[in-house]
Amino acid sequence: MIAIIDYGMGNLRSVQKAFEFLGMQAVITEEASVIEKVDKVVLPGVGAFADAMATIKQKNIDKALYRVVEQKKPLLGICLGMQMFFEKSYEYGEHEGLCLLKGEIRRLPDTVKIPHMGWNCLSIQMRSPLFEGLEEEPYVYFVHSYYLQTEAPIVSATTYYGKQIQVAAQKDNIFALQFHPEKSGDVGLKILENFGRI
Repeated sequence: MIAIIDYGMGNLRSVQKAFEFLGMQAVITEEASVIEKVDKVVLPGVGAFADAMATIKQKNIDKALYRVVEQKKPLLGICLGMQMFFEKSYEYGEHEGLCLLKGEIRRLPDTVKIPHMGWNCLSIQMRSPLFEGLEEEPYVYFVHSYYLQTEAPIVSATTYYGKQIQVAAQKDNIFALQFHPEKSGDVGLKILENFGRI
């Protein structure tokens, strides 16, 4: 069973439908007790970083996520969910994240169109169970105005948008994707299938 965390932000049903299409059970929940009991957890999201972090703390979802990590259960962050895994974001100020991974979330440079919206190819930087069976430089779908900057050896993929930007990371049982696999066609379905099989 996969838990898709509902904290009031993001198209949760599209993520759930993608897993159901793959024949995998996925439940949308905001209950910390449910999140801790399932086999795998997905933190999706679209919206403002500070609001999302406030809601997650208010609902004690942060504590449930820390326990998921301690229990070595696979944890996937998508878009805003991915950004919250890191130490801080500079979206409308400076805000602390979940600190599950080292790195910061910064605004895309003014030299490119913001938000970054559309299809870009991934440059895979390390072997990842999520990318098993994909073609070299697969195309995936992005919608974001902020991106990851980290010096830690955790970056699993980059893409070119004005410059090379970091768009995927992994450490142990934690997987972080800036792009939307649920909107990325067959490539995205393969990534979600791979996550379901971990």
